[in-house]
Amino acid sequence: MSKILENPHGNCALGGANATLSALRRVIPIYHSGPGCAMQTTAGEASQGSLRLPYYTSYTAIPSTNMLEREVVFGGEKKLEKHLEGALEILDADAFFVLTGCTAGIIGDDVKSVAQRFQDQGHPVYAVETAGFLGESYRGHEIAWNALFDNIVEKNPSARDDNLVNVLGVAPYHDPYFEGSLEEITRLLNKLGLRVNTFFAHGQGLPEVRGSSSAALNIILSPWLLKSIAEQYKKSFGIPSLRFAGAPLGATDTAAFLCAVGTALGKEQEVKDVIASEEEWYYRYLETGIGLQSWRRFSIVGESANVIPIMRFLANDYSFTPEIAICTDVLFRSEDKAFVTERLTNLEYAQPPEIVFTGDQWEINQALARCPDAALLIGSTNEREFAMSHGMQFFLACYPNTERLIYNRSCAGYRGALTLIEDIYSNL
Repeated sequence: MSKILENPHGNCALGGANATLSALRRVIPIYHSGPGCAMQTTAGEASQGSLRLPYYTSYTAIPSTNMLEREVVFGGEKKLEKHLEGALEILDADAFFVLTGCTAGIIGDDVKSVAQRFQDQGHPVYAVETAGFLGESYRGHEIAWNALFDNIVEKNPSARDDNLVNVLGVAPYHDPYFEGSLEEITRLLNKLGLRVNTFFAHGQGLPEVRGSSSAALNIILSPWLLKSIAEQYKKSFGIPSLRFAGAPLGATDTAAFLCAVGTALGKEQEVKDVIASEEEWYYRYLETGIGLQSWRRFSIVGESANVIPIMRFLANDYSFTPEIAICTDVLFRSEDKAFVTERLTNLEYAQPPEIVFTGDQWEINQALARCPDAALLIGSTNEREFAMSHGMQFFLACYPNTERLIYNRSCAGYRGALTLIEDIYSNL
């Protein structure tokens, strides 16, 4: 990175890749890195995301070569080979992914050749270059998906399944609500007669990754993630993509989401029926509490895929007034910033908020201080101190989260909207 950040809202590329692969059922990462990387990166993603651990291995249970001075001088390939032999003998998994840390990345160990020797013997071992200095968590998520596409996805699918869709762009653990939100999205798409590859929910794993090349549509729930993967699916299998700025939240954006999917797959009538049914259920609850706390001014801090849905729901569907929206993910491309800005400013009723792109806590606090009228602050654990010192109501909804245990609580769709309102009121 080009500058030092105070309290960064993210991990390194190794941490992001580990979180993604660990969330796949029966997948085990093997670290070729210095001692401590496995525990620190797991703690940085899972333990600061939803206070849970990955499905299969985490912390000190992750096999690691624990590279020291000897490996830096003489290379660590032999040590890696020995550790792979031990892992295959002791651990039961559908796939092992060798992840490299900064040490291996600097000295240039040829981990792919080591993994290939095991593949030649019939073992599902794959190597991924994930040195932490390659970027932050989302970069690791994209690296992991590139590895899955290259090594796992079926390259010659037998036929297109017109009722199968892939849901991409949700980073496990880095989104504290990832599993519950994927379950809600799946529930809604199931009502359209679709089957859903979420990859990280409902106990899914490599079989769904392998069969993703048969899908009729990729649904990407991120304003900027996985552009190259979407292009590869289109080029290799002819699968088109729909991109959304995050998991839709509330009636306005969820209806728009369902309409877009229905139009793409020729299910317009099914969409009308689902929206009518869901909105009848949704408004029956919402109308009983809509006037309790309207017109509240708020600020929000977090990754754009969380900030956009939450802010749009509170502004469009719940009469709250946004003061400032601070996006902490690293957006280098101008078109990505333009897309995020459009979704944050194109609102139904409220005046557009001030928009800031920064992951530095000092800059975040300075920006929040420009909005003294905001009575509610939605953000991460990093923002709690600011809220307390300024007498603001605080709601923890974004990464890093070191305070809330979240299993499958949703922040998506119709049900996630009601859950969010309940949570905000519970923090009054």
